[in-house]
Amino acid sequence: MAASEQQLAIYKPVSDNFLQEGKHVIIIGLILPDANRLHVNLQCGSDSDADIALHINPRYENDSAHVMYSTYKNGTWGSEQSTPDSPFVKDKLFAIEILVTKEVYKVSANGKHVMDYEHRIPITQVHTISVDQNIELEFIGYQKSLLVPYKTLINGGLQPGNNILIYGVPNTDSKRVEFNLRHRYGIAFHYLSLFDENVVVCNTSENGKWGAEERSGGVPFLKGQLFQVGIYSHPTATDRFV
Repeated sequence: MAASEQQLAIYKPVSDNFLQEGKHVIIIGLILPDANRLHVNLQCGSDSDADIALHINPRYENDSAHVMYSTYKNGTWGSEQSTPDSPFVKDKLFAIEILVTKEVYKVSANGKHVMDYEHRIPITQVHTISVDQNIELEFIGYQKSLLVPYKTLINGGLQPGNNILIYGVPNTDSKRVEFNLRHRYGIAFHYLSLFDENVVVCNTSENGKWGAEERSGGVPFLKGQLFQVGIYSHPTATDRFV
């Protein structure tokens, strides 16, 4: 199959012009239910015939889901590598994380390592991420790995109408999942899921004092599985959707 036949829908140049060791490419999206195959590429340009350093190709054919990996160089596809099963499920959210190292691309899907793919094209020639039209894209980016506990500032503060989306995968030995929206004098919104107790706790802390807890049963996360949390800010309250 020629690269031009892939019907790639989205091109995004990486932020530093070319790939660099130690950086992560992150793609999060939803696979459309009628998709037969997907294409996620790290390539050397946005032209339809550009060289592709890493081609990730989940396929759904003959009732068998598997993933193929290859390189497209000088108009020719190289030898394929494959994994016998696929972490990419139709009509479900997925996350691909690609760590760029000196020797290989380390590919993870939904928090689990799935492939080490040796470089066939120098990373100094790769500057474009492409995704096909069978994916409803949630996020695409190129950055350093985000380690927990993680803290960042909200530029300009949280304003009515702002939305915060958080993606992650709880470790298999996780005891809790916790998010906090902080301000100068405390925590405006504290969200805590406790796996052992199967309970969700929400609260507010101001000047070192906690308010009355709001508790509800049923932790909405599964260990080892990708989640999406949306926090939507309204003028009078913060609604939580998981």
